Amino acid sequence: MTAASESGSAGAGASPVTPSQTVGPFFGYALPYEAGPEVVPGWRPDAIRVRGRVLDGAGEPVPDALLEIWQADETGEIPRRPGGLARAGHDFSGFGRCGTDPDGGFWFTTVKPGPIGAAAPYIAVLVFARGLLKHVFTRLYFPEDAAAHAADPLLGDVPDERRATLIAEREGERRYRFDIHLQGERETVFLGF
Repeated sequence: MTAASESGSAGAGASPVTPSQTVGPFFGYALPYEAGPEVVPGWRPDAIRVRGRVLDGAGEPVPDALLEIWQADETGEIPRRPGGLARAGHDFSGFGRCGTDPDGGFWFTTVKPGPIGAAAPYIAVLVFARGLLKHVFTRLYFPEDAAAHAADPLLGDVPDERRATLIAEREGERRYRFDIHLQGERETVFLGF
């Protein structure tokens, strides 16, 4: 390591560091795609539906956000095979993408993930939205896994009064609601990486 790199100054020939830029608004070309919210087809017997809204600090919908989900399959296996965009009705990539509608709404059809290690089953959620310098990360946990929540390492670090912002609400058989509040009194817990 050189003295220049230790002090944080750029050495000869080094590219300068540029600041982050606000993400969005998003163009409707290439980022959202027709089957993006369908991680699995809805006809699968183990398919679940997750829906929700992205809301700003005033509780107003964010109509131009983009969400990605990343998850394990129903056995807790993290997919490592090709087929993310062309699922051909049977493949499971563990990835989905959905833009929000004018009411800030989003939806995904997927499977409930199995646990990975000591973690309770969860879906990783990334939110890209106007006003954010970088996308934010959160997790969606399932309400029926309360016993596993107690042993989950990440949930164990979240204060009790904020933990509910990470747990979806059951809306019916295999249906969940997960609203994401970017700021404000009901702000969703976001993770730093």
